Amino acid sequence: MKYSDLADKTVAELNAMLKERKTELFTLKIKQKMMQLQDTSELRVAKKDIAKINTAITAVAN
Repeated sequence: MKYSDLADKTVAELNAMLKERKTELFTLKIKQKMMQLQDTSELRVAKKDIAKINTAITAVAN
């Protein structure tokens, strides 16, 4: 996901995406704890996506 993809979305859409990514991160963490996660780089990607969405929400709010 690129930041430019998020720039034209509304706050409601961004909040929905944020909630979806947070639940995905939660499930990835659970899978990691249970030794079922094959690609651990997915955790880093999910965290970065959450940060990008938070940045876009802040930019739209201001």
